[in-house]
Amino acid sequence: MKQPIEHYTNRAGGKGNVHIERLLTPEEMGPHVKMYAKVTVDVNASLGYHPHIDDSETYYILEGKASYNDNGTLIELKPGDVTHTPAGYSHGIENSGNTPLVFMALIIANN
Repeated sequence: MKQPIEHYTNRAGGKGNVHIERLLTPEEMGPHVKMYAKVTVDVNASLGYHPHIDDSETYYILEGKASYNDNGTLIELKPGDVTHTPAGYSHGIENSGNTPLVFMALIIANN
């Protein structure tokens, strides 16, 4: 069940504001899913570059434009694009457009 929207400033060392709307409770996700959420990144904001040690994360872009750092390689993203960061790799995402960046995020534990 949808949870209250969480608001963060400088999330994971990024800049500006990021809003996370978790769509399932921990009980609904079970032991393998750490997060299933709709994420909104404000204009001129980012989710900082961060590693995934014992989990993987996938983004599905819904709205806006993004500059995505895929383990050191920069990629431009648009609606419909999908990213995947496996355990042992890092990523970050920045809103590169003039409207909010909205994407789905799924984090899956590797155990």
